[in-house]
Amino acid sequence: MRVALIGTGGFGKNHARVLSQLGVLSAICDANPSRAEEFGTKYSVNYYSSIDSLLNSEKFDTAFVCTPTSTHFNIAKTLLQQKKNIFVEKPMTYLSHEGEELVDLARKNKVILTCGYIERFNPAVSLVKEYVKTKKYGELIMLEFHRENRMPPHIKDVGIIYDTSVHDIDTAMWLFDDVPEVVFARSGKIRHDHEDFATIMLGFKENKVAIISSNWITPIRVRKFNAVCGDAIISSDFITQEIKIETDTGAEIPRKDMEEPLLLEIKNFIAATEGKEAIRVKPEHAVYTTKIAEAALLSSHKGTPIYLDLK
Repeated sequence: MRVALIGTGGFGKNHARVLSQLGVLSAICDANPSRAEEFGTKYSVNYYSSIDSLLNSEKFDTAFVCTPTSTHFNIAKTLLQQKKNIFVEKPMTYLSHEGEELVDLARKNKVILTCGYIERFNPAVSLVKEYVKTKKYGELIMLEFHRENRMPPHIKDVGIIYDTSVHDIDTAMWLFDDVPEVVFARSGKIRHDHEDFATIMLGFKENKVAIISSNWITPIRVRKFNAVCGDAIISSDFITQEIKIETDTGAEIPRKDMEEPLLLEIKNFIAATEGKEAIRVKPEHAVYTTKIAEAALLSSHKGTPIYLDLK
């Protein structure tokens, strides 16, 4: 397999490391020529500063798009038209109708398209998913997500909903195995051009709910969530991957080896392109997440709930 990586800033540099570790990285492309050269040299692969030069000079089957969100659609569309398998970092597109166009194009050209909703590969989330699926602690009733940190310096074109809250929107749908019926949100901006704090409520059927709180205001890094079930509350930390289960009879902390979610995510995508595994994040799921992010922004601006029909 030959993989081209497009974009080495922000999270792209982590993709470069893992792809090189797996022995599949064959080319680097970055609009900044010096960064392209830096990473191409570091990983001993060919490097380019434009998509056209990459396509004209390099033979590859699969591409990772780790560029700013505003560029995802045009880059992914160009690559899909060349019948490349594509991994696009989250969110897949800024506008949901552009995501739908990419889904249709991938289907037409019979290639794999996925999006980088990495928390589905976090061992902590996977274990909670297992508990929910088997109903070991009863029915999942409510999810609570909390993320805070200073704004990442490489984020320029989107606010916290599209950059951060989308992780928890996707995780909520993954754990509930459903899409929300209603979105209500409040957001604002204090220090940045786009919204830098937001609280989103997703209402699912049977009055089940997910509360997602995110901000770029506080200096400490927090990535936590709670799953409230009929017979227990399961608390987890995305960073440490530690889980605590509290029931009527006491608390327990199940032991689980830490694994790098990005490595698991990339392995799943590569296996899917080789027909060995099902892709875990279907592109339709990424479009749903974008539609919910759009609804959250609209709800915040209007001050009213936004009702959805995603199925």
